[in-house]
Amino acid sequence: MTSELLFARARGALGAVAPRAKSWWVPGRIEFLGKHTDYCGGPSLLCAVERGFAIAAAPRADAHVTIIDATTGDRAAAELSPDLIVKRRQWANYPFTVCRRVARNFGGDLRGLDLAFASDLPSASGLSSSSALIVGTFLALSDVNDLPERPEYRRAIHGPEDLAGYLGAVENGGRFGALAGDHGVGTQGGSEDHTAMLCAHRDALVQYSFAPIRFDRAIPLPSEAVFIVATSGVRAAKTGNARAQYNRASALAAQALEAWRNRTGGAAPTLAAALREAGGFEQLRNVLRDRSELGARVEHFAAESRIVCAAGDALASDDLDALGTLVDESQRAAKELLGNQIPETIALARSARELGAIAASSFGAGFGGSVYALVRAGEAEAFRTRWADGYRRAFPTRVRTARFFVTRAGAGATRVE
Repeated sequence: MTSELLFARARGALGAVAPRAKSWWVPGRIEFLGKHTDYCGGPSLLCAVERGFAIAAAPRADAHVTIIDATTGDRAAAELSPDLIVKRRQWANYPFTVCRRVARNFGGDLRGLDLAFASDLPSASGLSSSSALIVGTFLALSDVNDLPERPEYRRAIHGPEDLAGYLGAVENGGRFGALAGDHGVGTQGGSEDHTAMLCAHRDALVQYSFAPIRFDRAIPLPSEAVFIVATSGVRAAKTGNARAQYNRASALAAQALEAWRNRTGGAAPTLAAALREAGGFEQLRNVLRDRSELGARVEHFAAESRIVCAAGDALASDDLDALGTLVDESQRAAKELLGNQIPETIALARSARELGAIAASSFGAGFGGSVYALVRAGEAEAFRTRWADGYRRAFPTRVRTARFFVTRAGAGATRVE
């Protein structure tokens, strides 16, 4: 579905208030490399996709908020309040978590809104539809209440990277500067998704380091290259079936960091900082002896951080063979060290490379989700057909829910006139 049709659907769902509505586009994202690195203070290579959320929102005179899924007709309503009770394991968890946090951080007179959204992003598929809804809800609430003019906003948020960091904290419940935290949506992740959505460059990968967010570089993609995204059909909902597994990867990183702090008496703020203090993985592994699970988690983080930087260099120098080899290495490390792969994502990445993809990898939190293949545009449709046919033969039970689509690296979120 084109973005024009998505916006028409979103505005149509608002009914009589549609003429007063403003609109935003928030894309999904591809994590090219950087599996579970952001909340550890490591780097990622990211881009937006050309699919996403069309958001339409009209201001209200009171503090009431209505959220409408324009595709299904589902509605949810609440008041802007720091005490708003949010039910997890349902889609309204995401926008209402934003509402509660805005009321907590930017109290006083706040106006509500009627917001409708329509999306062509597959949900719970690794493209971060949940974070996109969080970003879109905040952009609408911020506009209605002119939040950037408030002193508490100006003290904490000075640009899109800061906003991405704040929205990551909204999602995980953490504090952001002087802006107090709360419950979040239930996952202990970072701000990679929000950074990709707000800071992406068209036809390029952006490399960021995290905790805090730091822009490293933008690297143009080859003009003839496009992505094919395969959703495995295995749902990985961050507030549902995948949450405990996702949070376990985060918890292991936190435990390794705590072990280093206890050993040294230091206060390294992230696992990346601990690795720098230790002089590399080998020294840190010595601290974690007899704790193989923590050692594997740290080894994965160290390896993935190195791979991200090397892959960025390979792409910048147009060494596509080296790029593909490095992405293969990342995929193996995710399987063997991080342990967040399933048979479907392993098979998709392997078969994409066998079919001639420049690079292929799973992405997102894992335990389900999607795989990208970077291919030449002239071969994209034939490649998509062969890749999809092979997957459906290997995993016939996934035929109904798997999706294969072509996308270029898109631009970040934007206000639409």
